[in-house]
Amino acid sequence: MNFSEVFKHSNQLCRFSPDGKYLATCVQYRLVVRDVNTLQILHLYTCLDQIQQVEWSSDSLFILCAMFKRGLIQVWSLEQPDWHCKIDEGSAGLVASRWSPDGRHILNTTEFHLRVTVWSLCTKSVSYIKYPKACQQGIDFTKDGRYLALAERRDCKDYISIFVCNDWQLLRHFESETQDLAGIEWSPNGCVLAVWDTCLEYKVLLYSLDGRLLSTFSAYEWSLGVKSVMWSPSSQFLAIGSYDEKVRILNHVTWKKIIEFEHPATINNPKIVVYKEVEKRAVLGNDDLSFHHNLTMGSSLFSTQSKYEVSPAPVQVPVIKPDPERANPKIGIATMAFSSDNRYLATKNDNMPNDLWIWDMQKLKLFVVLEQAAPVRCFQWDPRRPRLAICTGNSKVYLWSPAGCVSVQVPVEGSFQVLSLNWHSSGESMVLLSKEQLCLCYMETPEGES
Repeated sequence: MNFSEVFKHSNQLCRFSPDGKYLATCVQYRLVVRDVNTLQILHLYTCLDQIQQVEWSSDSLFILCAMFKRGLIQVWSLEQPDWHCKIDEGSAGLVASRWSPDGRHILNTTEFHLRVTVWSLCTKSVSYIKYPKACQQGIDFTKDGRYLALAERRDCKDYISIFVCNDWQLLRHFESETQDLAGIEWSPNGCVLAVWDTCLEYKVLLYSLDGRLLSTFSAYEWSLGVKSVMWSPSSQFLAIGSYDEKVRILNHVTWKKIIEFEHPATINNPKIVVYKEVEKRAVLGNDDLSFHHNLTMGSSLFSTQSKYEVSPAPVQVPVIKPDPERANPKIGIATMAFSSDNRYLATKNDNMPNDLWIWDMQKLKLFVVLEQAAPVRCFQWDPRRPRLAICTGNSKVYLWSPAGCVSVQVPVEGSFQVLSLNWHSSGESMVLLSKEQLCLCYMETPEGES
């Protein structure tokens, strides 16, 4: 693995373009666009205020910068650097903004979720969609970009509207059988819309494109319910993470549960490989100590070394007891991710923050557990092969593949704590983000692999 030099960024705003050619980073009110291969600055744009969100259009020709405090959007063109667009929502305010799949329309959600405004860059026309619901995931496009599903709330009831993206005409409008809808998500093939209820009511509904209710799933009652929902890339599986520390897998034929993945505090099965991160501090002689004090404590030169060791069964998993008095307790499955080949599912149980669980989706059983020395901050699959990258807020990046796992020190002077990471679409590099800096990490692709 090789690493680039370090660059500045702010607010964790760093995005690869969909075509993989560019890297956009934000530094306060400036937008910097670099060539991915050379990291040379190609474009430098100045916005009217500090940028709070950045997003590429699907064809990588435009970049949207949102300044929510001002209710303002600025759009920049890579092909025509002199062209730019400013959208001001005025007194209506702005809480969310995103591109439509065609890369020529922008959907803005106003304050208090009063409406969604659809702005056209081509015709300068404006359309309004009323009653959008304020929830964690209330708007979603099909992967092919043809349809938009929008969760609505009116007259104390939940509704779902499906729009055709070509002309923003309403295709279907139907009432959702939810108490307080929390999120919606299309299957990758665009045939089924998953809808889930508030965590106070365990209910997952599956609707067809024409609004028919295909199935309803509820695992239990009278307890905190659904915490996360994730489709497999093939649309064959729907994974539902719950507050009871289990993941339930539904199949795409009958929409019935085929397996339940538990996250036990003790792993007794000797066939499950448990990799435990073991830390070892560098030993300093007396002559080195004075030199050491002159350096920052976070310097990678003197940071903790670590490696993975295989723990023999039985293995005790560290568990944190959540505070029952506080809202949104740290318990249950909040984060899940399928590998691009559908073979593996990675899950994280919030009251076991140091552990990542990797499940084999062909055999439908637990395959590997990674136990980190610190809580897992972020994990993401390589978009091309079954390889998982992990960070825990220290100066290392961790990689797992079926061949094994490795801990890699980021060789940067001073303190560089990796808070998040993001793969390039080729799977040959990824960007590592600390609080105010970023660097690129390049993979060494084995011979014979493209």
